[in-house]
This record gives sequence, structure tokens and C-alpha cells, in this order.
Amino acid sequence: MRTIPVPVSIVLFFIVFAWAQKLPTRDEELFQMQIRDKSVYHHSSVIPDGAEISGYVFRDTPKRYYFVVEEDNTPLSVTVTPCDAPLEWKLSLQELPEESSGDGSGQPEPLDQQKQQIMEEEGTELFSYKGNDVESYVATSSPSGLYQLELHSTEKDTNFKVYATTTPESDQPYPEMPYDPRVDVTSLGRTTITLAWKPSPTGSLMKQPIQYCVVINKEHNFKSLCAVEAKLSADDAFMIVPKPGLDFSPFDFSHFGFPSENDSGKERPLSKSATAKITRSYAAKQKVDIQKVCIGNKNIFTVSDLKPDTQYYFDIFAVNTVTNMSTAYVGTFAKTKEEAKQKTVELKDGKVTDVFIKRKGSKFLRFAPVSSHQKVMFYVHSCLDAIQIQVRRDGKLLLSQNVEGVRHFQLRGKPKAKYLIRLRGSRKGASMLKILATTRPNKQPFPSLPEDTRIKAFDKLRTCTSATVAWLGTQERNKFCIYKKEVDDNYNEEQRRREQNQCMGPDTRKKSEKVLCKYFHSQNLQKAVTTETIKGLEPGRSYLLDVYVVGHGGHSVKYQSKLVKTRKFC
Repeated sequence: MRTIPVPVSIVLFFIVFAWAQKLPTRDEELFQMQIRDKSVYHHSSVIPDGAEISGYVFRDTPKRYYFVVEEDNTPLSVTVTPCDAPLEWKLSLQELPEESSGDGSGQPEPLDQQKQQIMEEEGTELFSYKGNDVESYVATSSPSGLYQLELHSTEKDTNFKVYATTTPESDQPYPEMPYDPRVDVTSLGRTTITLAWKPSPTGSLMKQPIQYCVVINKEHNFKSLCAVEAKLSADDAFMIVPKPGLDFSPFDFSHFGFPSENDSGKERPLSKSATAKITRSYAAKQKVDIQKVCIGNKNIFTVSDLKPDTQYYFDIFAVNTVTNMSTAYVGTFAKTKEEAKQKTVELKDGKVTDVFIKRKGSKFLRFAPVSSHQKVMFYVHSCLDAIQIQVRRDGKLLLSQNVEGVRHFQLRGKPKAKYLIRLRGSRKGASMLKILATTRPNKQPFPSLPEDTRIKAFDKLRTCTSATVAWLGTQERNKFCIYKKEVDDNYNEEQRRREQNQCMGPDTRKKSEKVLCKYFHSQNLQKAVTTETIKGLEPGRSYLLDVYVVGHGGHSVKYQSKLVKTRKFC
């Protein structure tokens, strides 16, 4: 077995290594002496055996980590996880100075000379890598000595994680991947995608606590959970940039008074201008829309609330809930299905068309007059809640209005013009309407209505067997029909709303419910009012009263229903 002389500087490494693992220092006096001498390698850190550490490296500023292998023929595994940017890293075995001085006196060289000699020696390179993959160096038998890990980022300041162990077989901190580590898309919809993957043997066979985290975004797949977390916090510069004096690795010697490569031992805080520059650079980046959800130990998951006809990237990470260390499956991507294309309804000139629209839905209508025309009229009767109508002529928006009740619109025509009508429904519930388009307007297909379509009941004229009501009319002579229906005392507003479909005409009512029909109008709108007394009612009963106005074309519009109750005692 090959032995390597151990100079005092290596003893110091062992001491700091023991401190990093929170073990008692074997020579506290020697440790304090070396701290005072400040003779440890510049800007170096010690990697503890069997623990993952997080680090941060500035662009174009290499960072070095050291660790010691005490005996020959020792297994060794080193894993580096880039988080926010690609890394260049290499692992080398340092040549240690012999324990003899230059003049042959047999006395050990001063520590400063030993340090300088090691720093000047590049050592034997064992492994190197450049990229953003999680990469490992694994050796079943390694010589004892001092190992150096150097990391370099040429793209930007970035986070990373490092894990090193001399007992890789027994540690197994990272969840193991199944023989097929791919993520499969098992179901594809317009707003949902179902994913499935094979379970990690670490959880299914070794019974270790494993949970799966699903990550969804629209840009690319991620190589590590560390990369996801870096993106999620990228909008806050101070979550990424270490705060001088607050955020540091417990293994950084510079925080114990040793000089760094760029100063004489004092930490210089970032200037205000530098801090502002860092903040602006991160704020200028567009925030990436990433969703992360951890789902326990299930290995199937349906992602919902996606946008139709959109490509998404999906990553699955197996996380050891004890060590919080993770392994990435091979991510996938998929595109949601397109929205079902709306069928365009053709409107015929002068013909009323009934339209039904689902809650928050929309419908498209097309009107293409066969002849040249100077103007076009659109008559709209919204049967339930208000709807929105948009009219475009050859792609140009001409009209955008909310319609409640009966409305008509006159637009200027154009030879061979084609009109596209978009109707958008209510958020409360389904919408129903009647619409007519014509280039030869004559008489309006729907009867005109007053601004106020309420029915007024006179309480003082209410008896045990009758009720007196009034309603407004218009200047145009129309036919009005009034109907009654007995209802329960617990009749509520929701039931009344269902009865408010203004497009339901008198033909839908029972003959026994009809009270009477009559014509009336007045050129003076203030006198266009009529009253009617409904007789033959039962004492103490509730009745729903409806008034219909019937137009010249036979189309009717219903006024707002009125609930009245006869007196119980007279």
C-alpha cells in the first residue's frame, strides 16, 4: 500500500473537515494557531463526506473545493448538479510536497512554502465535464490524498450542488431510477394531460420515503429540481445573490478570517450601484411561468387547467423526503388539443333564427346578402340575461354592444359585403335569443317595448279574490295578453328567473291560465299605460302574473313576471 507523508497543512484540513462534520477538534490549540497564521489555501472549502452542499459561483470566477481520502483503495463518488446555468468542472488529485526542506536539514518546510507549492501544482486531472447535466465521477478504488474540485461558470452567476462520498454503495442518497425512466403521456385533451411513470425502486423495493414532484412549463425540460427552484426564485435577485455577511457556506475559510484571492481578509460588501445592477438584470428577465406540485408517492397525475392548442413540457422528480435529494426522470412534452371549431350559422335575409349559447360560451353567425344593399338591419331579442353582440363587415369591426331585451341596429351596407356576427353569452347561465338580419327593413319583427317592462301591483286594490295591476305600452298599437298561474308560498327567485325567458310566448301557456288579450297604445308616452283587474282568485293564495306583447309578425315579448298574493281575510 502506497503511503503519503502528511504535512501540517493536511492535518489542518483534517481538523477543518472534522469541524465541518461537527466532530470535536483533536487539537484546538493547533487549529487556532493556524487561523491566526492565515495559512490555509486561498478561497477554498472543505467538502464533508456523505453530505450534499449548496454553492454559488460568480461568472468567470473559478471556485475550488477540497476533500481528503485517508486510505488507498477507497471508493469515491463525486456528483455535481448545475442549477441555473451550465458549469465547467474538473476533479484532480493534488501532488503533496515531501516532508523535507530544500537544504537537506530534515526540518519541515514552513506552511507558507508548502501552500505555495501545492497551489502551483495543477495535480493529476481525473475527470472533467462541461454542460448543465447532473454528472458524476465514480471510482471503485482511489488513492489516498488531497482531491480538488474546481468549478467555473462562463455564462452567468449561478447556483450548484455538490455531493461527495467514500461509501457510495451504502449511502445511496439519490433516489434510484427504474429501468425505463421515461415519462409517458397517457391521455391528451384540450385542457388536460395525464402523465404516468414507473416507480422508483428506492420507494417501491427499498421502502424508503419517496415522493414525486411534477413540474410544468412552456419553455423547456429541466435536468434537475435544483434548476427548477432556481428559476422559481429568479424574479428575486436577493434569493439568488448571496448577501455579504449573512449567506455563506459553513465550509468557506474566508468567513473565519482567512484572506481571499481578491482582498486582504476583509469582506467587501456589494456597492449600491452593483446591487442595483444585479437587481435590474434579474428584474429585466421575463418571469418564467412554471408550476411545481408534489403529489406524494403516486405515479400517475392529470394536469388540468391547461390552454388548448399549446405545447407544454413536463418533468418528474423523485425526491427522498429524508435527505431532500432528488433524481430527474427523462422529461417529455405534449401539445393540448385544439378548441372545437365553432360552427358558423348562416342567417337568411328576413328570417328569424333562434340561438342557444352555453354559459360563458359564444356563437358565430354569418350574413351574406345576395344582392347589393345600402343598409342592413339587425334585430336582436335577448330572451334571458344580457348578451354581447359584435358585428364585423369583411373583417372590420362595426358594432360591439351589450343587448338586453329587444334591440335593433342599422349599419351602412356595402356591395358584396359579408357580415360575421359573434354572440357571447352570460356568465350567470345559458343564454337564448332570437336574431333577424335583413337588407329590406319593413316592419320590425319584434314588438317595440317601453324602457320599463315591469308590472305594477296596487296593494290598496288587492282583495281576497282579485288583484289590480298596470303596465306601460308604446306609441305603436300592439296586442297585450295577460296570464296568471298559482304558485306555492315558497316560490323563490331562482324559480322566477327560470320563468323569465322572454322568448316563451303565449302559445306555451295553458288556456286555463289566460285572463284576457287587448290592444292599446298612446301617442303621449306618459299616458301609454293600462290597468287590469284579475278576478276569480282564491283568498290567501300566491299568483304569478305575466304580460305578453305580440308583434305584427306574431313574435311576442314577455314583460317581467309579477308575484302577487290575495288577502286572506276580507
